Amino acid sequence: MVMEQVGYEMGAQNLDAVFAALADPTRRAMLTRLAEGEASVGELAAPFKISQPAISKHLKVLEKAGLVERAIDEQRRPARLKAEPMAEAVEWMNYFKRFWGDSFDQLDELLVKLQAEPKGGQDE
Repeated sequence: MVMEQVGYEMGAQNLDAVFAALADPTRRAMLTRLAEGEASVGELAAPFKISQPAISKHLKVLEKAGLVERAIDEQRRPARLKAEPMAEAVEWMNYFKRFWGDSFDQLDELLVKLQAEPKGGQDE
């Protein structure tokens, strides 16, 4: 089976959770911020016009996907990026990378063919 070749059977649920977490632009922005270093909920909420409870819900989705871990630091619970689960998603997507080049090659061939065809109905 093709999906077994790219490791899909190994972590289908985790892969689904990672893609679901990455599907939201707010969560992607939060991950980008966490790539710079740990942050509190308040720090993560600052650039957004959404409440801290909404940011906490986003954090829970990221935690469930394994993309974020939270430590207890006295009264703070800073979040940290855990990028390892993204490696599985990247590996899965890399399997399809060969199709991207083929598609662009086919598009180039089509464009060359269309440019070479005589233009109908125009005086030259």
